Amino acid sequence: MRTETPTTLDPASLAAGALASVTVIVVTRESAHCLDGLHALLSQCPNVIVSDNGSADGTAASARRRWPQAIVLEHGRNLGFGAANNRALARVQTPFAFLLNPDCVMERAGLERLLALAAEMPQAALIAPQLIGPSGKPEINYRWPQTYWASRGPAASGPICVGFVCGAAMLFRMASFREVGFFDEQFFLYYEDDDLCLRLFDARQNIVLEPSVQAVHHSRGSVRGASPWRHEFARGYHHAQSKLLFAQKYRSRDEAHRLRGRLLLLTTLGLPLRAIVFSPKLLARMAGRWQGLLSWRARG
Repeated sequence: MRTETPTTLDPASLAAGALASVTVIVVTRESAHCLDGLHALLSQCPNVIVSDNGSADGTAASARRRWPQAIVLEHGRNLGFGAANNRALARVQTPFAFLLNPDCVMERAGLERLLALAAEMPQAALIAPQLIGPSGKPEINYRWPQTYWASRGPAASGPICVGFVCGAAMLFRMASFREVGFFDEQFFLYYEDDDLCLRLFDARQNIVLEPSVQAVHHSRGSVRGASPWRHEFARGYHHAQSKLLFAQKYRSRDEAHRLRGRLLLLTTLGLPLRAIVFSPKLLARMAGRWQGLLSWRARG
């Protein structure tokens, strides 16, 4: 990672050209249907990187047509969420990077507010908006690290330091990641944001949530294609694998094996019930989870 641009910017200079100080990164996978929602923001951003994980639906070509200023990285295959973000982050030359899921809709004013907050809080390594669902209901996209203690209490009413924010929308201060690094590519999908935030937390880097800035999150809406059941199977598979990897990394190999046993039992008992109360997507996801648990092997 390299950045030689000054990372502490005063609010006045940010107000004059805020968007020039940030690179917006979007990781795509069969995400052509999401590009309309991204267009209002990305068309106004001078620095955009689309990191495409082998889409077969024309995502990369459509992104080039819509946003001529964008760098479009075509990996030709699915590298995973964290790895694709890392490839884009390695190309960033601005003081900030804003990671945005393709299923998130963010307004320009919201991004400018996050950048202004970054100028007011130079100690903040990562700043995130409040995620809301399409109905306007706030999501629980922030908490304390689950390895330390359970979060409790009312929702945030102003900027607040937290231990975790969801990876769907995150503003990085690039200089703060020199020692911590970016995503651990062992996590193919899921838990890569837990891992990154926990490393920041342990390094005493500040993670801030700004509830006045909102991004609409169409959860699980970033991937679409000819085989929706296959995608749901993959979600279940990788969630199970990453959950166990996280347990091994931050607890112990023995704890990961015990967790695997408990989850295998619950999933095996739950599969027949899911087949009776038939939901193709949920059944495919549960089958993927079962396969992910069955095939998992401790690393290292």
